[in-house]
Amino acid sequence: MWGFRKDKRRANRLGAFLDEGSEIQGTYTCSGTVMLDARFRGELRAADTLVVGVQSVVEATVTATAVIVHGAVVGSIAASERIELRKTARVTGDIQAPCIVMEEGAVHDGHCRMTVAEPVEETRPVVVPLTA
Repeated sequence: MWGFRKDKRRANRLGAFLDEGSEIQGTYTCSGTVMLDARFRGELRAADTLVVGVQSVVEATVTATAVIVHGAVVGSIAASERIELRKTARVTGDIQAPCIVMEEGAVHDGHCRMTVAEPVEETRPVVVPLTA
């Protein structure tokens, strides 16, 4: 009621679009899918998907659930699900995600680390019998 219901159709919608005429410095935190086609310097934190457009120039530390790069990124990228470097991507810096996809023509200069979070073992309490 009153807009608090989660609608599956809204899950993949574009939450924000920063066009190529924009220049931003600082820390940007967002949720939903964000399309960045601007110049950005600083730190980017996306709770969902971040799409770096062809015209985009990003000098930042990027953290997101998924990152799709079409443009230029200078800095590290860490994603909890996947990173996709499309054929026009130019990334200088380390990338880290469980799934990394690079199209032919994409350029990456840095370390690449594919990691999966290790499952946490359930700890059981130690039971010491009491004797009387």
